Amino acid sequence: MTAQTADAKRAARLRDLLHRYSHEYYILDAPSVDDAEYDRLLRELQALETKHPELQTLDSPTTRVGAAPSSAFAPYKHNIPMLSLGNAFGADELRTWNERVLKLLKGERIAYVAELKIDGLAISLRYEGGTFVSGATRGDGSVGENVSSNLRTIRSIPLRLTGKSPRVLEVRGEVYMRRTDFDAMNEKRAAAGEPAFVNPRNAAAGAIRQLDPRITATRPLRFYAYAIGDCEPPLRAKTQAELLDELHDFGLPVSTRRKRFDDFDELVAYCEKWEHERASLDFGIDGIVVKIDSLEHQRTLGFVGKDPRWAIAFKYPPEEARTKLLSIEVNVGRTGSVNPYAVLDPVHVGGVTVTTATLHNEDYIHQKDIRPGDVVIVRRAGEVIPEIVGPVVTEREGKRLREWHMPERCPVCGSAIHRAEGEAMAYCTNAACPAQIKEGLRHFASRGAMDIEGLGDKLCEAVVDAGYVHDVADVYALDEERLLKLPRMGEKMASNLLDNIEKSKKRPFWCLLYAIGIRFVGAQTAQLLADEFGDIDSLEEADADRLQTVEQVGPVLADSIATYFHQPQNRRVIEKLRKAGVTMRGAPVSRRAKTSGKVAGKTFVLTGTLAGLTREDASAMIVAAGGKVSGSVSKKTDYVVAGESAGSKLSKAESLSVTVIDEDKLRALLA
Repeated sequence: MTAQTADAKRAARLRDLLHRYSHEYYILDAPSVDDAEYDRLLRELQALETKHPELQTLDSPTTRVGAAPSSAFAPYKHNIPMLSLGNAFGADELRTWNERVLKLLKGERIAYVAELKIDGLAISLRYEGGTFVSGATRGDGSVGENVSSNLRTIRSIPLRLTGKSPRVLEVRGEVYMRRTDFDAMNEKRAAAGEPAFVNPRNAAAGAIRQLDPRITATRPLRFYAYAIGDCEPPLRAKTQAELLDELHDFGLPVSTRRKRFDDFDELVAYCEKWEHERASLDFGIDGIVVKIDSLEHQRTLGFVGKDPRWAIAFKYPPEEARTKLLSIEVNVGRTGSVNPYAVLDPVHVGGVTVTTATLHNEDYIHQKDIRPGDVVIVRRAGEVIPEIVGPVVTEREGKRLREWHMPERCPVCGSAIHRAEGEAMAYCTNAACPAQIKEGLRHFASRGAMDIEGLGDKLCEAVVDAGYVHDVADVYALDEERLLKLPRMGEKMASNLLDNIEKSKKRPFWCLLYAIGIRFVGAQTAQLLADEFGDIDSLEEADADRLQTVEQVGPVLADSIATYFHQPQNRRVIEKLRKAGVTMRGAPVSRRAKTSGKVAGKTFVLTGTLAGLTREDASAMIVAAGGKVSGSVSKKTDYVVAGESAGSKLSKAESLSVTVIDEDKLRALLA
């Protein structure tokens, strides 16, 4: 095998891995690798494609520049593309970039400008005759979304430039939120009973993509400029530093911490300094943008692919902190999985106080050699989920810390814990474990499943502890006499709960399939199964081979579904549900609708209350037109249908630039 053939095979393998990891992250919400590993593989693929340009395919992850524009806003074509930056992870990679630049400039003396890389949303502003006329998001680099009305609400964006400005000037910059403003906004939302935003960047991105500019106006957004696009006539500036000064003279905000360097080693020290001092800032940064100062040098260096040769982002790792690992505990999930987690001495990481963190599984703990009593490094994975990076081994000196092992017995029911060969997770072997029943009951009653309002966490625990519920079907045997024996249960509350339990019997068939807790079957898979088989009996009779003919059902999922329906205890639950009168039949969707319907292949997420449709009716209409309905928002979501009191799904859609529509637009789309 030649070296080029080996490289071609490796590139194909990397593309497959990166597509898979993206699917896990954005579709399944179950990433199997962290961001650092994804970035490492992406950089390896970039290196191979640079070495062999013919290896790059149209679907290569390296061709991605940004998200496609949303149809909720008019498209906006950038005369000069808004492209992204290459990344340097550490001083060595920054030096490699510099050596490449020096070689291309044939040893000419160069200077650099460093600017803090604020974590916000890239936008472009267009001024004509000194007046702001339009603005847009970056989109895919060539075409963005016209969000002019929303940008006009940001007070730090001047509607008219000061001084003698060019006839046409496009300003490139970032919209962001200060941490203090973000915290104050969240406090007001909490006081009003509204859900809090996750972080400043998502809140800023979501605010820019609001369909109603009046909402954008209530968000504490700020802007700063860092570059230009179209400019007629050209500016006087000959360097990046002069360009920023000239933009400042026009009344545009620019970074006050920008700095010019003649010495490259001083530049490296500056980049490394801010990694340790970024916590002192009132806004989030994820690195330093380094640019060649001379604009003439920038033009000479040009671009390679989607990246300018004359600029690079010196990227920082996710924010981390040290704290003490007090203990390692386990909890039991609804499928019986025994999940270890860390109990921590409270520590502030990434803007929040963290007291617990995931430890994934036993292998992860042993591979990292994490022990109770360790001083550990905590990171907010993806800036959301706290995780333990690893122990600070030097802090163990003089201490005798024992290795942790998975307990042999379930902490809830005392049954044996078993881990099958080749499996990452260990499981409680008792299907009747109260922890499993409680978690399964919570899931069964949840909004996306059987939607039994009133059957919350505490009541789930109470009915299981009282011995009233041994499996999810027992919910339909609850009566007022038994409910009134529970603590803090009144007649009105009991009556409402029983009414809601009765209503749940009419939930669509796919809701039941999702609710009963078949391993690996989420809401979207449940809909696909319901569409394909139409009723519970047909699904029960299907073997693994038949199940694999269903879209998105592979061997592991098919085996899980078949195994579920072959277990006697599960069949007994199904029969109890049947006798209770729960809906076990739907309307199979024709293959023609799936492939040629109005919205064939499009994925929808419903959130909030629709005025003229129940969620089930809306789902049925979408599926009948060939679409899919998912319970979670990801970058692969095509539409989020938002009704009154839309919650976190709307916020996530806005942060991911997913198209948001209302009930009227949904009806029009399906008409």
